[in-house]
Amino acid sequence: MRNFLKTFILLSILFALFFTITVYSYATNISEGLAENIFRLHILANSDSEEDQALKLKVRDAILAYMETLTIETSDKQAVIELSNEHIEDFKQIAEHVIQENGYEYSVNIEIGNFYFPTKYYGNISLPAGNYDALKIEIGEAQGQNWWCSLFPPLCFVSVSSGVIDEKGEEYLRENLSDEEFAIVSEDSETVEFKFKIIELINSKS
Repeated sequence: MRNFLKTFILLSILFALFFTITVYSYATNISEGLAENIFRLHILANSDSEEDQALKLKVRDAILAYMETLTIETSDKQAVIELSNEHIEDFKQIAEHVIQENGYEYSVNIEIGNFYFPTKYYGNISLPAGNYDALKIEIGEAQGQNWWCSLFPPLCFVSVSSGVIDEKGEEYLRENLSDEEFAIVSEDSETVEFKFKIIELINSKS
């Protein structure tokens, strides 16, 4: 009986270890897959005042209008990043022009890098928390609410005002993500929700 109990405990430990490794590996692979295929835009307002938030959106509109002309023929994430790096000074000048045009003297800081993002919901599409490549624009003190979207796939240009991804946006995601990755960010079922929560948990610990 004692040997049976020892064997049972050992098998239980091994199973728990195997399950933990499998879950961690799955969450890591999905997170890396999403990160490899998504390039985000992140704009931080000077403050949460109504005026600063409105200014943030004006900067957003100007940046996106210019960005769309640059990337309209681009269907590759790395190419979008390279274009962004090449035109980063243009983005800064555009943002500064909008700010000055609206009577403000805020500084603008722009950088392209890998940044942590919290979970973000766009209607029926959800991007789990994690590190993503992004173009980050900081206005003034950058202490206000953020605005996010995806430059690649080009979801920013699909539904800027509502912040909800429509059918065209979903198609962009479907074309650029694996079936499993797309299911994680788009489907609404208990199994997918469980997987999504696992990915969020793993990313919050990393």
